[in-house]
Amino acid sequence: MSFALVAFGVGFVSGLRTLTAFTVASWAARLGRLSLGRSWMAFLGYVATPWIMSVAAVGELVNDKLPKTPSRKTPLQFAARILFGSATGAVVGIPNGMIALGLVLGALGAIAGTLIGASARARLANAAGGKDLPIALMEDATAIGLALLLLFAL
Repeated sequence: MSFALVAFGVGFVSGLRTLTAFTVASWAARLGRLSLGRSWMAFLGYVATPWIMSVAAVGELVNDKLPKTPSRKTPLQFAARILFGSATGAVVGIPNGMIALGLVLGALGAIAGTLIGASARARLANAAGGKDLPIALMEDATAIGLALLLLFAL
C-alpha cells in the first residue's frame, strides 16, 4: 500500500473518529509494526501509551453517542480531528523520512473524513427513519476497521 494512501487514509479515519487512527498507530508502534525509532513520536510505542490511548478512544466512542455531543464540524472538534489526522499522517511518514508530506496528507484526509463522514451519517440516519445509533455504530466499525487495515497492512 502506498505511503500517500496510508497517510491520507489515517487522516480520513481521524475525521470519522478523532482518536482511532492515532490509537491504532500507537498499537502498531508497540507491536513493532510501525518503526518510530528515536523520533519525536517514539512515545507511541511505550508500554502504557496504547492502553491510555485505547481508554481515551473508547471514551470518545461512547461520547459520540450522547445527545449533547456537539457536531464534528464545530471549530474545536474539527480542529482536533485535523490535529490528530495530521499527527497520525506524520507518524506514518517517520519510517521513510516523509514526515512533512504525511502531516499534510493526514490533515487533508481529516478534513475529507470530517465532511464526508458527517454528511454520510446524516443521510444514512435520515434514510433509517432518524435512527442515528445504528449508523453511528457502523461508522465506529468502519473507522476501526479502516485504521487497522491501513496501519497493519503497511
